[in-house]
Parts: sequence; structure tokens; C-alpha cells
Amino acid sequence: MTSLESAARLSLRVAPCDPRQRRLLLPTSPSSCRFCTIISRHLPICYAQSYTDDLWLVSGGSQNSMAVQSRLLAAEREEAKAVLSLFLRQKGLRSILAARIVNKADGFIEHLVSKLHIIYRSRYAEGRELSTPEIRDALIPYLESLSKEHGDGLVEVVENFPDPFAAEREALSSSMVLTPTSSNKQKAIARVSTPTSGGVLPELVLYLLDLGMDHEEIKNIVRKFPAFAYYNVDRKIKPLVKLLLELGVPRSNIPGIIKKRPQLCGISMSDNLKPMMTYLENIGVNKDRWSKVLYRFPALLTYSRQKVETTVSFLIELGVSKENIGKILTRCPHIMSYSVDDNLRPTAEYFRSIGADTASLIQKSPQAFGLNIEAKLKPITEFFLERDFSIEEIGTMVNRFGIIHTLSMEDNLLPKYEFFLTMGYPRYELVKFPQYFGYSLELRIKPRYARMVGCGVRLILNQLLSVSDSRFEEILQKRMGVV
Repeated sequence: MTSLESAARLSLRVAPCDPRQRRLLLPTSPSSCRFCTIISRHLPICYAQSYTDDLWLVSGGSQNSMAVQSRLLAAEREEAKAVLSLFLRQKGLRSILAARIVNKADGFIEHLVSKLHIIYRSRYAEGRELSTPEIRDALIPYLESLSKEHGDGLVEVVENFPDPFAAEREALSSSMVLTPTSSNKQKAIARVSTPTSGGVLPELVLYLLDLGMDHEEIKNIVRKFPAFAYYNVDRKIKPLVKLLLELGVPRSNIPGIIKKRPQLCGISMSDNLKPMMTYLENIGVNKDRWSKVLYRFPALLTYSRQKVETTVSFLIELGVSKENIGKILTRCPHIMSYSVDDNLRPTAEYFRSIGADTASLIQKSPQAFGLNIEAKLKPITEFFLERDFSIEEIGTMVNRFGIIHTLSMEDNLLPKYEFFLTMGYPRYELVKFPQYFGYSLELRIKPRYARMVGCGVRLILNQLLSVSDSRFEEILQKRMGVV
């Protein structure tokens, strides 16, 4: 049979050269290849004619099918690469770094293509072409599940598939038995629990024990973040420990940092950690206080540059100066964990609606912006409205004592307000000095009030509570006319 006859028997039809719908249409008979309806999408030129030429030049059905299948698989690989690159960028990696990872992930790309064939097996059998959105919809959920399982160790999984930790895996004891249904978490826990063939615990466990952790703490970390069990001590753990020590973190605090955010160990020092630190220092984070910042909130350095820049842009939008942005992040790095769209912006709008200065408030009390509006902010506002405070007075109180909405209704506001009613002060004293709610009722407010009443004098709330004990006695003596 000639090439021309082969093409005629296949009844080849080429779709119009539309960049959005480049496809090759072939009959779906039992002898036709199930891959033959898929070709490259989103390529800079139309390959439909080149596919046609190939089919005319190749004689014999099997050779024809193999040639087309080869090209179609190549197209699927490009689709998978595009989806993976998009996913990594969405997770915060820079475009250049994402491209570098994808280019080194041939094994993982083949794995993604095989996933497509499994998910859409019936579609392939029918000879129906998958659209780019369908490919994305199939692969993104799978990538999300891997990201949830491996956290920041996902990059290692991608680059070293199918054995993501082969370079770091030590031989497990032959006595360790795991069934095929064992989860990755169980395997990871077994890895840090079972001695190696030499009868000693894995190097990672020994190093962390020497660092000050106990064995159960290590296993708890692995339960929370299984990829940690496979981290190489020399390439992952020690460099981070060295950096933390250089930043002034006491060695005794390092286990706590790792327990809070084990993903920190898996982040590239050169590509992520140090560039992020430099960026944060450039926007005002005090480099002399890194030890306190990281001990308080080690997750700060695990966020993507895009996430940090989004939060910084919002703070600038509120009217916070660059210098004060650095102070906010130094004092309350937790603010970076708040979503701009879900937390910061709606909370700012709410505080603005009751008359608060949001730029000033977020500098003085950034933690207030992580509170739930319906469950926390509105009930506190209602508490004061029900006691005849106006919305303007509440706004004034918030501006003067920014954390007032963070206080407990039952344990703080209610008992202290009820005692305030017995003190004989006008309500406006609380508007002028809402810091009253920040003092201990039993250790400060009641003893000071009793002492003042016993001396037969009257002080405003500010004088009663804010001064030191010695200054308080001086004021009482002066009011009593004692020299």
C-alpha cells in the first residue's frame, strides 16, 4: 500500500488552523491509536500540516500510529509542564525557579501524563480530545494533594520522582514490615522510630536528640509533616541551625523553631531564605531582632515573596509608612499569616466603620486584624452599645486602646465593667481611659481603688492605675496634704 493510499484509507481531515483549536481529526476504529486525537496546544505555530505530512510519508498503519503517538505524547508532556509550572508559581516560586524545577523533572512529568491517561481512560478510548482546562482540572487537584502531604518538600518529590528521597534514604531495618497499604505518614514515622540495619537510630534522629529534642517530639513533627523524616542532616538541617545561631537564636530555642515550622528546613537557603530575609530587612524589619522574630513566628520565612508583597502593599494602602511596616513585622510577624482579602481588608473596613484610625490601629495592635468580625469584633462593639456608649465613643476607645476587641467578654470586659459601676465614676472616664480594661481586676484595680477610698481622696482612672506604686503613693500623700 502506498503512502497516499494509507492516508486515503484513514480519511484524514485537518481542522482549520485556529490557534485556539489546533487538532487532528482521525477516525476512531478499533485499529486506530487512542492517542491520535490529541496534539500540541498553545504552541507558537500550527503543527496540523506537519502532522499531515508525516502521515503521508509514513507507510503502514503501525508505523503511522507510532509516529503520531510519539508526537502526541510530546504534546501532552508540554501540557503537563505548563500546568506544573503554573502550580509552582501559584505556590509562590519565582518564574525562573519554577521553570528550572520543571526542566529537571522529566520523571515527574511522565508520571503526570500517565495520570491523565488513567483519569481520562474512557475519553481516550472514544477518541475524544481533552481541552487544556480539562487537563488542568485533572492535574491541579492531584498536585494540591501532593503539596498538602509533602509541604515544602514537594519540590524534592518533583525533582527526584519516582523516589523523591532516594539520595537521602538510609537502609531501613529488615525487621520493619510495612504493608502495601501503609500511608506515607506511617512510613515516615517508622523511619524515625526504627533503628537502621546497624542497630542505631537514623542520623536525623540522633542529630535532633543532640540538639535538645526528645524522640516523641521528633515523631510528632513527622506526624504533622511526613517529608521531614527524609531530610538530609548535612544538606537540610545543619545549614538552618547554623543560620539560626548566626542570627543570635539561642541553641536551646532552635528545637522550638523547628517544631513550630519544620518546613523551614526544606526551603532553599540561597533561593528562598536569604533573599526573603534581605527583602524584609529592606522594608524595615530589624535585622538585629531576627532571633526574636523567628522564635515568635518561624513561618514568616516560609511565605512566598508574592504573599509578603501583597501584605506590604495593603499596609501601604492603609497609610502605613515603610519604616512602620518594618516595625509591625518585627513586633508582630503573625500578621503575615492573615489573608489580605479574607482578614485584613474586611477587618480594616469594619474598624473604619466605627471610627477607628486603621493605619494607627494596625501599627499599635496588628493582632486585632486577625480576629473574626462576626464572632469577635461585632460582639465586643455590641457589648458597649448595649451599655449606652455611642459608636463615636467606641471608636475613640479603640483608637486609645487598640487591643480592646481582643479581650475576653466573660473573663475581662464584663467583670471589670461591673466593678467599674460600683466605683462611682462617670461612664466617660472609660472613654478617656479604656486602658482600664487592660489591668488586673484583683491585683491592680481593686487594691488601688480600696487604697484611694481609704485615704479619702479621688483620682481619675489614669492616675489610679497607670502610675507606679511609688508614684501612686506620692499622689495620695499630696492629695491628703501630707508633706
